[in-house]
Amino acid sequence: MTAIDSASMNNTNQMVNHVDADTINRAVKMAIDTGEVPSVEAGYELFRSYRLAVVAGPELGTSAAHQAALLTIVNTGRRALLGGVEVAGGLDVPLRVPFVGADRLDQAVRLLGGRIGAVVPPDVPTLTLGAVAGETTPGSPSLAVTFDGWRGGAIPTSEHRRLGERDAVIPAAVLAGAIGVSEVFQHLRGNPMAGRRPVGLSLWSPDRLDWEGVRDGPASIVLPSRLWLIGLGHLGQAYLWTLGLLPYESPGDVELVLQDFDRLTLANDSTSLLTNPGLVGRRKTRAMAEWAEARGFRTSLVERTFPGGIKVAGDEPRLALGGVDNAQARAAYEDAGFDCVVEAGLGAGPTEYLALRLHTFPASTTARDKWGGARANPTKPVPETTAYTDLAASGMDACGLVRLATRTVGAPFVGATAAALVVSEVLRQLNGGPATEVIDMTLCDVGSRATVLATRTPNRFNPGYTR
Repeated sequence: MTAIDSASMNNTNQMVNHVDADTINRAVKMAIDTGEVPSVEAGYELFRSYRLAVVAGPELGTSAAHQAALLTIVNTGRRALLGGVEVAGGLDVPLRVPFVGADRLDQAVRLLGGRIGAVVPPDVPTLTLGAVAGETTPGSPSLAVTFDGWRGGAIPTSEHRRLGERDAVIPAAVLAGAIGVSEVFQHLRGNPMAGRRPVGLSLWSPDRLDWEGVRDGPASIVLPSRLWLIGLGHLGQAYLWTLGLLPYESPGDVELVLQDFDRLTLANDSTSLLTNPGLVGRRKTRAMAEWAEARGFRTSLVERTFPGGIKVAGDEPRLALGGVDNAQARAAYEDAGFDCVVEAGLGAGPTEYLALRLHTFPASTTARDKWGGARANPTKPVPETTAYTDLAASGMDACGLVRLATRTVGAPFVGATAAALVVSEVLRQLNGGPATEVIDMTLCDVGSRATVLATRTPNRFNPGYTR
């Protein structure tokens, strides 16, 4: 992870002087699109009032899962809650998870843009990690981020209970951290239930609603070693973030093909977990390869649109993780010759941004049948809100307004949740667990999700694995 200097962070959070499709914060955009703020400046001011406090217990000194959850909280929280993430607790400890650019937990928190303080500020929504005394969590709401085995979620601290928090697989900790930030964000956005309910799921049995008590998966697992990542934006970087936290014994065994054609913009910083302002203008493939190789992985780059005539050949990875956002590319997933594709899509717009859907292929329906009839994204009308009228009056032309209107609303904790599900789908298939064909859910109501178990599995599937 490249360091985020304070000047760059300030420019990101305060960036309202020059607004266009490539600079707008994708979370702030929801307030602009709904018309709840009269201007872009007012939207940024609103989101600068959103803050988060984290109280860390002693487990952070010894537990990789607790550290993975904390780093996910800070990484997703600072991008959506522009008032910042303040962390209190004993963080002057060695890192127990791999992290590019730091060897101590406090260093990693600062590199991700978090602030470290002796106590949490009063009246700020609070997440706790580990054993924390109740009187140290004055915020409202206050949630315990908790996990065990393959399960992860957040439970109101007023219920005085947590999961066992032993032997958790890393994606469960990532999931728990993302759900904690989601509940705080939804609370700040006016969801009356958010922060006052237990929320979570089992990554071993995502079809089961009894996430706290469901039968768990194995603690000792093998990890994937050969992957092709299609798209390196919001979802693709969330996949890399989660893969990077996995405890690979020999990172050099991991081979990644990274495919994208685009360059990073400032808008990517608001949703993409490995982007920071210092990377703006660089090709996504090269920036992500630099990070992956610093983590110890091996990389190959494909700098063209998918499919773009791509056919898997020779000993190239035959397990693909899809993270593209257009139907034409998604329809071509199986055309490239992969043995297995696990992909996710995210909801768009100020009311659907909390939604996500996971697919695996081969499935009972082909990707071509599912998306092949979709036409190119139609031009989205410019919302008739005061903020857009203000932008037009300030000189933004019609083309710029349309480009801004077509940019999706997004929140990084949704991508992190999807990544936990996608990576866990791969881990389950590698470790003898059940396979799913579809998971359709929204973080607005995790318990209402629909899950379809797989009826077809790859005839030949050897994606490579390592300890």
